[in-house]
Amino acid sequence: MAAAVLITLLLLLLLPARHALATAAGDAHPGYAGAEADTCGPELGDGGSVGRRSHGPALEEYGGGRIVDITHAYRPDMPAFAPGATVGPVVRLKESMENGSEYNLSELRIECHMGTHVDAPGHMNQAHFAAGLDIDTLDLDVLNGPALLVDVPRHTNITAEAMESLNIPKGVRRVLFRTLNTDRGLMWKASGDLSYVGFTKDGAQWLVDNTDIKLVGVDYLSVAAFDHLISAHVVFFKNADIILVEALKLDNVKTGLYMLHCLPLRLVGSEGSPIRCILIK
Repeated sequence: MAAAVLITLLLLLLLPARHALATAAGDAHPGYAGAEADTCGPELGDGGSVGRRSHGPALEEYGGGRIVDITHAYRPDMPAFAPGATVGPVVRLKESMENGSEYNLSELRIECHMGTHVDAPGHMNQAHFAAGLDIDTLDLDVLNGPALLVDVPRHTNITAEAMESLNIPKGVRRVLFRTLNTDRGLMWKASGDLSYVGFTKDGAQWLVDNTDIKLVGVDYLSVAAFDHLISAHVVFFKNADIILVEALKLDNVKTGLYMLHCLPLRLVGSEGSPIRCILIK
């Protein structure tokens, strides 16, 4: 009996160490299986070099499939919110060891509403903006918790009729809406496309009036269809109690219930922020 206890204790001590060694050996950067290669490194600075990494619509899973990354990588050729426009360089290497510096130092150049990002209530409500309802005031309890991923009917914007057809139960607080945008691969195109699918004003109003949803996630750069760009946002932001997360990477993710975790940067005074979102099965 004593020998068995001793062996058990030794295993408990050795297994974490072995796991740590395996992680150090490369598990921290598993990469993206089956994705197309793309140049996504920093803009060339003074002698800086550009790295390569694969990005694409393949499912990005970690922890044996338990964790799914639903955040788009911020890359120069991602679409901007304008017809035919791309984001351009996101990261610039200011100091480069390759160029003789003692360290590598990058700077970030990014608009707050590009790529996967979150809107604060002041984005399209001046009263909320003046009141200081910025990104730093967003409720992390809303940004983290059980979330439902649903497929929107592909022939329509997210109208009141489409919302009603989804039969989202009362009590559900976080919903991610996958639309035709994902099927068309709009976030993988090298230019903005204003024919994307989004909420209409009546769809936004139906959600506010008939559900308990406090976090709305969508799969393109704006939650609102272009023809309802201002009006739908105004509905969502009226009471400052709904958080909008946009441009989620929902390719190949199964519909259903997940634990959602979204963390924005603490940008004091900003009405938007890049955000990292993951799903836990």
